[in-house]
Amino acid sequence: MKQQILEYYKQLVQDRIDVFQDMISGLTDDAQNDAKGSAGDKHETALSMMHLEQEKLNHKLQEVLAQKAILDKIDASVSSQKVALGSLVQTNGMWLFVSTALPKITIEGKTIFAISPQSPLGGKLMGNGVGFRFDLNGKFYSIESLD
Repeated sequence: MKQQILEYYKQLVQDRIDVFQDMISGLTDDAQNDAKGSAGDKHETALSMMHLEQEKLNHKLQEVLAQKAILDKIDASVSSQKVALGSLVQTNGMWLFVSTALPKITIEGKTIFAISPQSPLGGKLMGNGVGFRFDLNGKFYSIESLD
């Protein structure tokens, strides 16, 4: 199941990368076409707005590329006795994939939450094994299984 989860998230991130690259490319084309046929203040404002939008998209693209780099480091065939990057952790009532913060997904009828090791929950889990129990924000957690 861990391999399935990793592949799903890799595809999700790749799809996002493709969308951002297409949007950036579209803005670049628009700016070049606009530059050929416009002049004056309106032209400068439009180019400035396109440039700002392009900067925002580039920033989002860098974030998604960072997520891809994290996912690329994970070997789904590796199992550990302690929670580490790439671990699939079953807690009481929740499945957690320790990788990077991504949307929840459902695979084989199980809802999976992708969390970052730097998140409060991820930080509590890291380095601990089956049977570890803790409280976070008034909610009790117990590691029931680990892959």
